[in-house]
Amino acid sequence: MEKQIDYVLVNYGMEEMARRKHIASIVSKKYENWEKGFVDSFWSKVSYTKLDYKREPFNNKSDINKWRNKGYTQDHFTGAMCDMNNVQPPYVNDFINWFERYYNAKDIGVCFYKMPTGVILPTHKDTFKKYRKLFKTNLKDCMRAIIFLDKWEPGHIFEIDGHSITNYKKGDYVFWKGSTPHMAANIGLKTRYTCQITGHI
Repeated sequence: MEKQIDYVLVNYGMEEMARRKHIASIVSKKYENWEKGFVDSFWSKVSYTKLDYKREPFNNKSDINKWRNKGYTQDHFTGAMCDMNNVQPPYVNDFINWFERYYNAKDIGVCFYKMPTGVILPTHKDTFKKYRKLFKTNLKDCMRAIIFLDKWEPGHIFEIDGHSITNYKKGDYVFWKGSTPHMAANIGLKTRYTCQITGHI
């Protein structure tokens, strides 16, 4: 037990020892298929920067071919991820409870995302292919939120449905449903970290 507590303290910081059953949340802008809001930001930087991130290729070959034809030449279209098959911070359960409570979601998955400098993920629509197959749900019923784990830095880009999201604060989030188009890029000098939460109605 002592070793487990020491591991949490060293790797995640003292803040994460205080579990929160109810994360405070406010919606600041609301559109037809997406909304922007803010969650109470209680996590420490070390809790997400020291995770075991792994890069996986983008899962839609038709999109990649389209981007290549448009002139995108980079080696990677994705950053690196730490999903629920790996060790995640203890407060992941708080994110799950929040998403379930605020958006009436179920079968919730959480993935931490690390986007280094130079990664560009052009405009696309999530297919949720593996997720839909696993939970036998429809695309229109799928939902996703991206929580910005740190404040905005110059060169950190996120767009959704034609709207740019900049100058965000730590704890700001964007939520959308189904196949709402969006894109992300890091053409700045600092790594961009987000937390991706997925569920369905």
